[in-house]
Amino acid sequence: MSPFVSAQSLRDDIYHGHRQTVLGAFWEPREGAGLHRFESEHVPTALFCDPAYALAGVPSSEDGRNPLPEPHHLQDWFRRWGLSDGGRVVVYDEGRGLMAARTWWILSWAGLTNVQLLDGGLRAWDRLNFPIVGGPGNFATANGAEVRAGMLPVADIDDVREHLAEGGVLVDARDSRRFQGLREILDLKAGHIPGAVNIPAADLYDEDRLVRSPEEIRDRFAREGITSGGGVIVYSGSGNHSALLLAAMEHAGMGIARHYVCGWSQWSADTANPVERGF
Repeated sequence: MSPFVSAQSLRDDIYHGHRQTVLGAFWEPREGAGLHRFESEHVPTALFCDPAYALAGVPSSEDGRNPLPEPHHLQDWFRRWGLSDGGRVVVYDEGRGLMAARTWWILSWAGLTNVQLLDGGLRAWDRLNFPIVGGPGNFATANGAEVRAGMLPVADIDDVREHLAEGGVLVDARDSRRFQGLREILDLKAGHIPGAVNIPAADLYDEDRLVRSPEEIRDRFAREGITSGGGVIVYSGSGNHSALLLAAMEHAGMGIARHYVCGWSQWSADTANPVERGF
């Protein structure tokens, strides 16, 4: 099953009263701005997900900008959202896909087995003139899902070093300018991990931020000699663009790759780590 669901399909499920939890993942730079954005406009029945607090641990130079959340902390959010084992969860954001993909990956890593992303997010929903509501969002109606951290494969910084030493494939999901070291406003250094290949997550989505066909996605990876997720580690700045790339890989049936969640934000903060620029 694809990790993506269309706006039309989700609208039909909501209209017919099908049971699912819809999470709107909104983040803005200013404190509280993500919640304000959600309360201003969201998909009917949605609950608010705060990616910065719910889906990441404490940022540091040792662990990067958005490290994995502590399981006990994530468990509090599971209860707040009323998640149940086996229950369907649909996640979305404003349309870029980054926060939705982060949510999809973290919830799947934590053991939920039926998580999907709204393809194109709120923009796709709005383009079809489906209803948008304001206010605090829905109330949680179920409970019982337990966080089972580690249900998706991850890599730490030592795994990455060993992987590269053994000739493994490392994919950088950031845009080409950040990969080449031509632009960097988020992390301490510009460039990329030596030996990485660049497949920007944006290449796997069209101009409306809808996921491309499985054939197009597989073709893009094939240009770098990659045919499956086996033996591949994926990273980005801090686990968001890489989650978006991993969602596209699953959509294309390419299997599961390991996720270096701390990514460039951790690697670049260590002065002992080598940095490469250009292609």
